[in-house]
Amino acid sequence: MKISVCVTIFNEKAETVKRLLTALNNQTLKPDEIIIIDAKDYDNCSRSKGRNIAISKAKNEIIAITDAGCIPHKNWLTNLVKPFRIASSQFPRNDIVVAGFYEMVCTNKLQKAMAIFLGTQNPRSDFLPSARSMTFTKSIWKKVGGFPENLKNTAEDTLFNVNLVKAGAKFEVAKNAIVDWQMPNSIKSFYLKIKNYASGDAQSGIWWHPVKKWQTHNVKILTIFLRYILFFYYPWLLVVYIVYAFYKAGWWGILLQFISDFGCIIGFSHGILQTSS
Repeated sequence: MKISVCVTIFNEKAETVKRLLTALNNQTLKPDEIIIIDAKDYDNCSRSKGRNIAISKAKNEIIAITDAGCIPHKNWLTNLVKPFRIASSQFPRNDIVVAGFYEMVCTNKLQKAMAIFLGTQNPRSDFLPSARSMTFTKSIWKKVGGFPENLKNTAEDTLFNVNLVKAGAKFEVAKNAIVDWQMPNSIKSFYLKIKNYASGDAQSGIWWHPVKKWQTHNVKILTIFLRYILFFYYPWLLVVYIVYAFYKAGWWGILLQFISDFGCIIGFSHGILQTSS
């Protein structure tokens, strides 16, 4: 079973890409090929288009993807493709999608608080993969038309997952297929990441999810608008909200909660305007 690792870089520094290549070359299971597409080389294309270009160039059926800002653990690829090895020993199938996981790298209390807002601490059995750590077949990628290229640089994996679910893909969760994901190093970077995520969610148009039902990002963002309307009429709820934010992530949590809310409101509104224009 041969494996292609496909990565799209987007404004990453050379040192970041070097660390990723070092980690991939030190895997317990060596990838048969590594394809890195620089979006700038393709008329500053989107990350999703860059992913599709990389995958289209891959020679092998099994595709593993991660992001340039992530560092795979040494046994990442071994654990990520294990479900394919089990399936191939029983009967061949090309509809498997494996969700790896990530560990959020934090060096201070601010970043630890950011991790609570940005990531998932413990994946459930219905956890759907992030492009930071996932594997699928080239066949299922073709079946769903690849990563959606109408989105800019966020939420493309979310919409890709929805299309995979609709196509009947069989999802597996590999909790020990881990990459390190560095948390933002400033409040500004945190805000921009939240804002971009919310904008991508709005552009994706996912209001009903075939797995998570009404628990979509867009519905959750709408509740943010609602809560601030309630704060206007019932100011005491704001006090409760502040206590909740402190309980959630300490003193930094109070600040980050409001920054996150503001980023969601601005990003979501921007995404809706882009969709309608």
